[in-house]
Amino acid sequence: MTSESIPLLRNPAKEKMSRGETVYSMTVRLVRTVDIAAIAHTAGFDSVYIDMEHSPFPLDAAAQICMACNHLGVTPLVRVPGLDPHYIARVMDSGAMGIIVPGVQSADEARTAVRAVKHAPVGERSLAGSPPQLHFRSFPADQTIRALDEASMVVAQIETRSGLDAVEEIAAVDGVDVLLVGANDLTLELGIAGQMDHPELHKAYLRVIEACRVNGKTAGVGGLGGRPDLIRQYLALGAGYVSTGNDISFLSAAAAQKRQQFD
Repeated sequence: MTSESIPLLRNPAKEKMSRGETVYSMTVRLVRTVDIAAIAHTAGFDSVYIDMEHSPFPLDAAAQICMACNHLGVTPLVRVPGLDPHYIARVMDSGAMGIIVPGVQSADEARTAVRAVKHAPVGERSLAGSPPQLHFRSFPADQTIRALDEASMVVAQIETRSGLDAVEEIAAVDGVDVLLVGANDLTLELGIAGQMDHPELHKAYLRVIEACRVNGKTAGVGGLGGRPDLIRQYLALGAGYVSTGNDISFLSAAAAQKRQQFD
């Protein structure tokens, strides 16, 4: 094949963030079928993030959802359970366009995540031939690596005191795209569990947003799906990625609302 034959590999969420637009994501913890990709697309979400940290989600189901998302123009991200480079490589080789790493504590951990996602010379990920992101077509290795690495994303979750203390260093790591505040775990760490209005959480959000602004990264809002007022507040302050909630909460809320219609 000629060098011009490789298709443009798009990551719609990453493109939106590069333009300064807000990305809205839904989390998948319950649904195991590709239907969720179509639902996310129809509902207007830019991204789906499959939670393999807080669910027994199997990798084969995640791979199928990733493929469906890619075909629909919805960016598939996977929250991995930890920093195992081999597991991260399997997730990426299954069709994910990026990973979300929970509880990033330091710049070194952020660099480990980047190395696991990117190929040499930036990272250490091995090259799998005919990747699903390119519809299983084969292209010259240098073109494949360039396309995959330019489109892939690394999201570092800030949800511990150590991570917050190191947020400026984490934001400065090349290859990290988003710093996503995990408000539930962070309030637990700060001794203010579940207090989303607490000044300490507000200060943490401001610190993350400022670190992202200085380093050209996107600040993400997580754990505030039930508080759209706070989400709007942090978007106005400069955040650009929103984790809106998960399929379990969406289904539960809709089911309860439907039942109440008959009371």
